[in-house]
Amino acid sequence: MDHEKVNAFMGQVTLDLGATDAAGSVVIGHRLGLYRSLATGPATPAEFAERTGCHQRYLTEWLRGQAAGGYVTYEPESGRFSLTEEQAFCLADPNGPNVPAAFLTTLGALRAEPRITEAFRTGAGVGWHEHHEDVFVGCDAFFRPGYAAELVPTWIPALEGVDAKLAAGARVADIGCGLGSSSTLIAEAYPNTTVTGSDYHDDSIALARKRAAEAGLTDRVGFEVATAQTFSGTGYDLVTMFDCLHDMGDPLAAARRVREALAPDGTWLLVEPFASDKVEENLNPVGRLYYSASTLLCVPNALSQPGGHALGAQAGAAAVREVVTQAGFTRFRRAAQTPFNAVYEIRP
Repeated sequence: MDHEKVNAFMGQVTLDLGATDAAGSVVIGHRLGLYRSLATGPATPAEFAERTGCHQRYLTEWLRGQAAGGYVTYEPESGRFSLTEEQAFCLADPNGPNVPAAFLTTLGALRAEPRITEAFRTGAGVGWHEHHEDVFVGCDAFFRPGYAAELVPTWIPALEGVDAKLAAGARVADIGCGLGSSSTLIAEAYPNTTVTGSDYHDDSIALARKRAAEAGLTDRVGFEVATAQTFSGTGYDLVTMFDCLHDMGDPLAAARRVREALAPDGTWLLVEPFASDKVEENLNPVGRLYYSASTLLCVPNALSQPGGHALGAQAGAAAVREVVTQAGFTRFRRAAQTPFNAVYEIRP
């Protein structure tokens, strides 16, 4: 045994264990508004306690731990903690990367660990609807900024003729819409277009309806409780799916339903987690994140549904192409990509 390699591995474990414990601290900071408060200016723990109304001793430990992880900046001379502009953008701005929302999702998913552990033995599924509310709210809050930054400025223009159609007035079906952020983003950007969002999870649809009403979009955005295989309507100019095909027990039936629902010249915009077709090329920090999330959320949800599929969050383009080709689509291309997403344009 090479003890230097053991020590190096244990160094990695220490980093991982510290990050795991720190996830709870990030969520605490999110729930209590500590990042937003610290973004207003530097503070000692005593000053921060006065500013936030929280207990100084807890804040002291929290601030020091956040500084040790590089999430907060510490100045030894003054004893004050602060956020740099970049840290504040990532941690305190809901329109930024919204890092705390990702940790909220993860901690929410980990609540189901006993059930997932048992599912390893039985092969049973654990449905999306069976998870803690933090999973639904956290996912929406984390993914929305990325969609806001990419969907209208980049992804839709990358599709042949779709931007012009939406500007003139089109019908859109947003499948697996969750809390409806993608649906409302499209409607806000294209005032002549109507959007129908659907999701099998009724609590998510209830929140989607509430948010659309608050945004004043109910005349052009509607929602229904339906699966990807049973959503209503035909003749859609655009069907969208954002980070959800790989969660489905029967993605082939979903793809066939999309084929039926599209107008003859319609387009399916499919956004999936970025992945290589080769496992070894996914063995990196992004792949680790996706495989871990897929173990807790995506694969259990797929196995809870009829169909027998479980693509997982790192399926790769070849697996996706196989599904859409079997469903009868003849045109498939990657129209855009980010470090986290692959954007596919699919046509009949």
